[in-house]
Amino acid sequence: MTNHPTSHYPDIGTIGEDLVTQWLQSKGWIILHRRWRCRWGELDIIAQYNEAQLSGSRRTPTTEHVSFSPILAFVEVKTRSLGNWDAGGRSAIALKKQTKLWRTAEIFLARYPQKSDYTCRFDVAIVHCQAISPDPAATSVPQEALAFTSADGYLLTLQEYIPAAFDSLTANG
Repeated sequence: MTNHPTSHYPDIGTIGEDLVTQWLQSKGWIILHRRWRCRWGELDIIAQYNEAQLSGSRRTPTTEHVSFSPILAFVEVKTRSLGNWDAGGRSAIALKKQTKLWRTAEIFLARYPQKSDYTCRFDVAIVHCQAISPDPAATSVPQEALAFTSADGYLLTLQEYIPAAFDSLTANG
């Protein structure tokens, strides 16, 4: 068996982030940054969603006004092969990692103060990766997948998207 140089292998993490980015865009999110870095760390995806809200009287449509309540999501993408050691990436988002992401997001908001009044949350995307088998019947997209793509001989599926994940992860674990 030949050992290929590291550069031969695809960057599965980047492909997983591409999949999540495309899925978010299909849901109406605007991607502001990918792999945003500062001294504290990196944010995989920073996305904005402008949620429309009606205000005014519901009885008279002419007095209703539409306002936007922007949501800013700092998305951590975990791309893992099936049967991995860290519960599909969930265990990798421990309190230490959450703190690092929080500090990085604070620096982002300090650099972009116009976004500091937005509703902010930390989301987690769980992406599964498997090599595509030469036998087409051996590789299939799970029914529960939110999205999928294939690249460089791999099938990647967005298995779970957890909005406001830190609350969920802390409560569950």
